Amino acid sequence: MDFSIKAFDTKNTIAAAKSGCIAVAVFENKKLSQEAKALDKGGEITAALKSGDLSGKAGSTLLLRDVSGAAASRVLLVGMGSDDAVSEKSFASAVGATLKAFASLGCQDAIIALPLADVKERDAAWAMRTIVIAAHESVFRTDTQKSKKDPAPAGVHKITLAAAANTESKTALAQATAIANGMNLTKELGNLSANVCTPTYLANTAKKLAKEFKFEVEVLERKQLEALKMGSFLSVTNGSEEPPKFIVLKHMGGKAKDAPVVLVGKGITFDTGGISIKAGPGMDEMKYDMCGAASVLGTFRAIGEMGLKLNVIGIVAACENMPSGRATKPGDIVTSMNGLTIEVLNTDAEGRLILCDALTYAERFNPAAVVDIATLTGACIVALGHHNSGLFTRTDAAHEKLAAELLDAGQNASDTAWRLPIGELYNEQLKSNFADLANIGTPGGASCTAAAFLENFTRKYTWAHLDIAGTAWKSGGAKGATGRPVPLLATFLINRT
Repeated sequence: MDFSIKAFDTKNTIAAAKSGCIAVAVFENKKLSQEAKALDKGGEITAALKSGDLSGKAGSTLLLRDVSGAAASRVLLVGMGSDDAVSEKSFASAVGATLKAFASLGCQDAIIALPLADVKERDAAWAMRTIVIAAHESVFRTDTQKSKKDPAPAGVHKITLAAAANTESKTALAQATAIANGMNLTKELGNLSANVCTPTYLANTAKKLAKEFKFEVEVLERKQLEALKMGSFLSVTNGSEEPPKFIVLKHMGGKAKDAPVVLVGKGITFDTGGISIKAGPGMDEMKYDMCGAASVLGTFRAIGEMGLKLNVIGIVAACENMPSGRATKPGDIVTSMNGLTIEVLNTDAEGRLILCDALTYAERFNPAAVVDIATLTGACIVALGHHNSGLFTRTDAAHEKLAAELLDAGQNASDTAWRLPIGELYNEQLKSNFADLANIGTPGGASCTAAAFLENFTRKYTWAHLDIAGTAWKSGGAKGATGRPVPLLATFLINRT
């Protein structure tokens, strides 16, 4: 999907614009947007509203042909709801309906002239991002591994946004496109079957990104991990034939002495649960247990395309969690990279075992902040459903600031998170008679105890944990990776420049 920006004024009028279709807004009180008024010289739009053919309700549409006041072949009237306060939901509904209508048209180009700057508590940049991401989602394909590909989508492929063609708008469009492309990569990686998207595949993807966007990249192999004494991470890899990969990407777009932001992604490319094996139904979806890693790679694709002026380091700990005669057993005690011993009471709580060593490794970068991203606990879905990612941080001033940054970025990107607690009370649940701590807590607050476990390995820097178990993919008929939380992460990083 190709996007461009064009400003329309008294000399270069929207009525004179030649296009396959122009989408303009109408409202529930039969009021026309300024762009709709400009096309209504012959009264066809007003007549359509008076006839009751279009209610103006958000998401309703009506296609008109040969409108006398428009040089375009078609005019798409798009309901925007109340004109008093166009809500975020109303705008998103209108955008979705517009793109759905565009998909059935016999033209390839169109203009979207919706009120980008009139959404309550949002700006034109947010509106552009909403349109661009929705448009990419509408043409996203899941047929990568099909022997016969789905038919190429018909309809509009080139969209012009009616907006001021200034630096701000051009930057907003470029950022929106980069974020959408990053989400596409994250979805593609998540949707691939686990026999294809192995730890090695993730490492090769990182190398391709490094080549394309001039990142630095390093992939640590088992012997190097053993030398680093990553006993916790390696304990998860024991049952698998697939070699583990520890991937480090560096985007050094800021000043040489600036401390980097570090993103750490959980990359379990398939999670059987290990010896604590999962139930069979739905286990196929455990290919999505690497969506934290995929979101780090997708975010790097976005910031690489943007040329973001910030130092960012990505760490991906990638392996499989499989049962075998070599696999870690419940009750085994392993030693993490920072020296803490861990009693593995449940081998299906493996994400925290690989992340804790990755979080210790992050210390060497003297980071400004570290954010880990993981499909960590089913309990997070129980708590928050599929709407919000779970956010966990400490409560001192530096961590309150980081939490606010992430929550604000999620709100601005429509990729929301909700803060949940950690603290010593949850650490009490992780006590072990035989090791420094256990990898699962006593019953209750499982998302919080998982985050509290990770917190033990982050005491030397400012840190936040995002549990994306409920937001990284969808089940059922719409099964597939969502690309979240790439918008949140990319917006967070943009805001730090």
